[in-house]
Amino acid sequence: MKDAGDGGQEYEEGRWYDAEAGPLVRPYAMTGGRTKPGPSDVRFDLIALVDAAADAADRAAESLLGPEHRALLELCRAETQSVAELAADADLPVGVVRVLLGDLLEAGHVTVSRPVPPAQLPDERILREVIDGLRAL
Repeated sequence: MKDAGDGGQEYEEGRWYDAEAGPLVRPYAMTGGRTKPGPSDVRFDLIALVDAAADAADRAAESLLGPEHRALLELCRAETQSVAELAADADLPVGVVRVLLGDLLEAGHVTVSRPVPPAQLPDERILREVIDGLRAL
């Protein structure tokens, strides 16, 4: 049974197709069903900086990677990017990018610089003492 709608969608044998969208790959297919990056459960912050490893020039090993892995690696080679930028540039969900980056990190293809934590604010008591000292001048 075919039923063409206004949006170019067709219903055939229990499946929906969208002619304008092209082929559709579900995110879990790109990650092999995984939701966490690597066996070490690495957590990538959105602002963590990812760069291609300097010693990861082994093109033979890269040929074994999936197309999404290679796309992320090429983006990292162009310039150091954050996880959020990689997700946007690769047009992939952030969760998928984190899993794929975990694979690349485990294989030694990329390096990740963790963001520096924000400076700890001084204790409120110390700030009050400074203010009181300034008022006393």
